[in-house]
Amino acid sequence: MFFFVAYYFFSGIHYFDTSLKINAFVLPVIYAGGAFWSVKSRWNTHKMGFREAFKRSFVPMFIGGILSIFSIYLFLNFVDTDAKKLLNYQYVERQKSELDSEYQSAGKILKHQKDIDELDQKYKERSQSFSPQAVKGKDMLTASHFSGYFAAILIFYVVLSLFFGAFFRTKTIHQ
Repeated sequence: MFFFVAYYFFSGIHYFDTSLKINAFVLPVIYAGGAFWSVKSRWNTHKMGFREAFKRSFVPMFIGGILSIFSIYLFLNFVDTDAKKLLNYQYVERQKSELDSEYQSAGKILKHQKDIDELDQKYKERSQSFSPQAVKGKDMLTASHFSGYFAAILIFYVVLSLFFGAFFRTKTIHQ
């Protein structure tokens, strides 16, 4: 849903940065809040072990996450392919600007000519990967990339669910 809000209101020059910030800062808070609510609402009235607390936090995040990934993938690849082209272009431009920034920062720090020459050589090699011929046909929003993104998101879900499972489990004393 937040992807589509960002698409509708913020599509333009800073679309990639805006969607990146939403994915990095807004969605984790929403997912954590949903997982917390799911576990806490049950914990208030019933005892639960680690397994149930883990499940009650992981399942809603997993379902929400997979629906989000699928809907974004389908939207970008079949509904608005121009938005996909824009995101790919802005991704490459961001990478180029980060490379330039790092090169300039490192150039100010280095003192020895040997190190400066090595930095220049690496910068030239890396800059060539951003040439129009090198980026033509590159697609950062393919099914395999989305699978990788979702795998990274799953790690977040598991860690958060482990935390909720450990925190909300009912401790029992075995005799």
